[in-house]
Amino acid sequence: MAQGAALSETDPAAAAQGYKADATKVDAKKYPKYAAGQTCANCALYQGKAGAASGPCALFPGKDVTAKGWCQAYAKKA
Repeated sequence: MAQGAALSETDPAAAAQGYKADATKVDAKKYPKYAAGQTCANCALYQGKAGAASGPCALFPGKDVTAKGWCQAYAKKA
């Protein structure tokens, strides 16, 4: 699978979802749904390999998100 371009926090789609490349920098007041420990790596939308630093996300086609990132579409992986 080809590696996508890294998703920028300033990308319009990313900004609309409150994406942060580092989940520890999420503004919990602005995004009350955020809870410590939630990251792209354990989100159902994340399609990267386990242990990879980044990978594709179903929400951002053609872009790679960081495994330690977060956005408000976070859904815990079953």
